[in-house]
Amino acid sequence: MSQGQQPPRSQRSGGPGMQPTNLGTLLLAGVAAAAVAWLVVDNYYGSLPSLPWLPPVSIFALAVVEAVLARTTKARIEHRPGAARVDPLSVARFVVLAKASALAGALISGAYLSIAGWLVVQRGRGLSAAADDTPAAVAGLIAGLALVVGGLLLERACRVPPRPDDDEPA
Repeated sequence: MSQGQQPPRSQRSGGPGMQPTNLGTLLLAGVAAAAVAWLVVDNYYGSLPSLPWLPPVSIFALAVVEAVLARTTKARIEHRPGAARVDPLSVARFVVLAKASALAGALISGAYLSIAGWLVVQRGRGLSAAADDTPAAVAGLIAGLALVVGGLLLERACRVPPRPDDDEPA
């Protein structure tokens, strides 16, 4: 490497690694999904079936599972009494699940927020089908937000605590 050039980022930080999920990325994904959902619903609502309840229920169940998994994983990583040892490969898989869930939850939340907003506007205009679909849209929004929270909690739980000898100055 010639003088004056910096090494690649992965070498400067001590090696490759995952960064925590950026909240700005989640917000941008949610806004993009909201824009697309608004356009789709505004143009095709009459030809779409009514909103089902199964997706929000399933998404919320996944969020609850991830929140529980976050709690148990954190206890296992911190070696709390009564907690079994944690497999490092499992933690890596949990991190991938957490990051994917947070992003998916942001997309789902944005889409359902847009759908719910569109339905509220249409209810004011007297569209009776909009009144029937609004509760499912609000449930989808809540489930999507819960998935974001569950994913972020699981990601945070998978962080390795600093080793005691790392705190001492060299």
